[in-house]
Amino acid sequence: MNEFYFIAIVAMVFVVIFQIAKASEYVSVLKGEEKTRKQNNKINGFLLISFLVLGMIGVWYCNDILYGRTLFPQGAASEHGQKIDLMLYITIAVTGVVFFITQVLLFWFAFKYQEKEGKKAFYFPHNNKLELLWTTVPAIFLTILVVFGLKYWFKMTGDAPKDAILVEITGHQFAWDMRYPGKDGKLGKKNYKLYNQPSGNTLAVDFNDEESWDDLHTTEMHLPVNKNVKLVINAMDVIHDVGLSHFRMKMDAVPGIPTTMWFKPIYTTEEMKKRTGNPNFVYEISCDQMCGKGHFSMRGVIVVESEEDYNKWLASQKPEYFTLFPEKDPSKQVQAVDTTASTSKPMAQVMPNNP
Repeated sequence: MNEFYFIAIVAMVFVVIFQIAKASEYVSVLKGEEKTRKQNNKINGFLLISFLVLGMIGVWYCNDILYGRTLFPQGAASEHGQKIDLMLYITIAVTGVVFFITQVLLFWFAFKYQEKEGKKAFYFPHNNKLELLWTTVPAIFLTILVVFGLKYWFKMTGDAPKDAILVEITGHQFAWDMRYPGKDGKLGKKNYKLYNQPSGNTLAVDFNDEESWDDLHTTEMHLPVNKNVKLVINAMDVIHDVGLSHFRMKMDAVPGIPTTMWFKPIYTTEEMKKRTGNPNFVYEISCDQMCGKGHFSMRGVIVVESEEDYNKWLASQKPEYFTLFPEKDPSKQVQAVDTTASTSKPMAQVMPNNP
């Protein structure tokens, strides 16, 4: 029913506009085409000046009330992000100045040079200096902005520092999974043919590779503050996109083609709660690529904490290899030996001594 009312309202609006246009045509016929055109030009000139003033007020007002809802006031939470914010501020400043100048000239010229009695349009077909000016100046500014963008892009997608913590993140419909290397600092190999073999091996890790035996599989990403982090990004089904808006980072997750990026978190989750004034603040991992009907719910969580807390969390995690192959777990084998020893000791005590 609501859809019917909406369609009916839209149709009535079009009918009203059509009728106004027809009435304007009839008025033009009655008053004379030339006189009507001049009157309309004068009205349009004043309307354009009004739109210019109201539009500029609207731009300022929208910025005033909406700026606080953006991510800018709280600042970027990574070193790369701070540089990207600076680049954005420069871009907004340059394009803002250009926008202001061009819009003022556009509306002012429309008002000042409207058709009037005794005024003849000046024929101005070509000017080499003017064309060179408005071609080269924008080209120079755009080139500078592009160079800045490429510089930051190549840095965050280039080789990470050697001391960077390695984290693999894999997207699938509709969640994120993380894998951390163990004490060897290396991630084991993966083979898509091994998906769910054995059952629960959802990342298709090749456990024939000894380097995978100490790898950790988690659904929440933990990172130490002020430490470089390298992300190895994968996708299991369709194209996803790792969006880290608080860190000003994003990268496509493409099936079969691992991608990488690195950054350094500079604020813990607790510090960001204070900076934002939001006690429920969390760093989010969003999917910035439409990936299916559950795309909206594809959300991950990053916990940035002190190095001490990070090491405690890391130590509390159990390698996935021992979860999938519990019989290989050394801790259970030790428990089994302890249990055997404890049960055999009383038996030895009750055995009679040989004469």
